[in-house]
Amino acid sequence: MRLSVAERREELLRAAVEQIEARGVAAVRIADVASALGVSNALVLYHFSTKEKLVAAAFAYAAEDDLAHLGKLLGRRTTALRRLRSAVRWYAPTGQAKGWRLWIEGWAAALREPALLAVTRDLDKRWKAAIAEVIAEGVAAGEFRCPDPMGAALRLTALLDGLAVQMTSYAGAVSRARAQEWVDEALARELGLAEVPATQQQ
Repeated sequence: MRLSVAERREELLRAAVEQIEARGVAAVRIADVASALGVSNALVLYHFSTKEKLVAAAFAYAAEDDLAHLGKLLGRRTTALRRLRSAVRWYAPTGQAKGWRLWIEGWAAALREPALLAVTRDLDKRWKAAIAEVIAEGVAAGEFRCPDPMGAALRLTALLDGLAVQMTSYAGAVSRARAQEWVDEALARELGLAEVPATQQQ
């Protein structure tokens, strides 16, 4: 069956994400993506004229997938605290979020690639804005206190990103249980709660 242009492009992006996760940004080649799908290098270059454009598009594709899932978690019809808890647990390196190795690769490569920097910066801004918005909703509803929702979102994501680097780069540096404990404590602290009630943890 012949794929449409959009279907072929998505197939190439999925393969590129897999190859970046397996080989790293620096080592991955157009030929690796083509070989993984059994297509020619020329076909990949037809859709993405350079490796840099393919890599930036692959990260944008992965980012949109993550943001869509975040939107589902934060858009549920439940309390702001439950939604925040679900989102933070999913995003944390102890949860089921994106492959952290992929994003650590992306952050490093973005230091040298302007197109990739734009993608990672956009993801970062949109993630923080989504978390800050739900924190503000919880404050307005009287669920908890937080004088600076955007600052709280920045501090929470900085903790999560830092733990992800430690747990991905240095196996055993921080246990999953300890990381989850720190994340729970940070969330409670940012929301002015003595602790997150057990009945609201899931």
